[in-house]
Amino acid sequence: MQPSSDTITIALSKGRPLKETLPLFAAAGIEPLEDVHTSRKLIFETNRPDVRMIIIRSSDVPTYVEYGVADLGVTGKDVLMEYGAQDMYELLDLNVSRCKLMTAKIKGEQLPPGKIKVASKFINVARRYFANQGRQVELIKLYGGMELAPIMNLADVIVDIVDTGNTLRANGLETDEFIADISARVIASRLALKMKDEKIKPIIEMLANAVNNNGN
Repeated sequence: MQPSSDTITIALSKGRPLKETLPLFAAAGIEPLEDVHTSRKLIFETNRPDVRMIIIRSSDVPTYVEYGVADLGVTGKDVLMEYGAQDMYELLDLNVSRCKLMTAKIKGEQLPPGKIKVASKFINVARRYFANQGRQVELIKLYGGMELAPIMNLADVIVDIVDTGNTLRANGLETDEFIADISARVIASRLALKMKDEKIKPIIEMLANAVNNNGN
């Protein structure tokens, strides 16, 4: 069944963000009618007939929001920093899925002078960060296994998400420079806010209350 023009579609990120954001939406009065963790479906109706959820990769959330397929989206600040999100508004910090975006290198080693090789999936973030420092870099795009890049001499430094730091330490690496605090954020396009503000605003207010209560 196709949603009506009044339906609010919310794009949620798979994985850890999904587990940590669903309770906030439940506290805000919005719950999927099925178990999203066991179902193979990607579109879920909710207890509200005017709200549905879609479950997609975090990196795809801004695209669905930008093109108007989703009215609201939940994704990490790291994704927004990398994507750009020029035509979107960051409405709320859900204060979950918290971690840090940092550089890391082999423990105890100094970075070489001059141009350095940087491996990351956050190429745009890395480019801006080192450009602001006035450092010349060769950027190497990787999609996973970042810790291997310095060990195998593919890169001098990596830019990656750090939670506990255990994986870095297990591979002989250490964090070096802090770039940004990361957490899950609620975003909306300018068009969605213009066309459906009366429906979106109450949802954001209820989510904000849920976030405040969750922090107490």
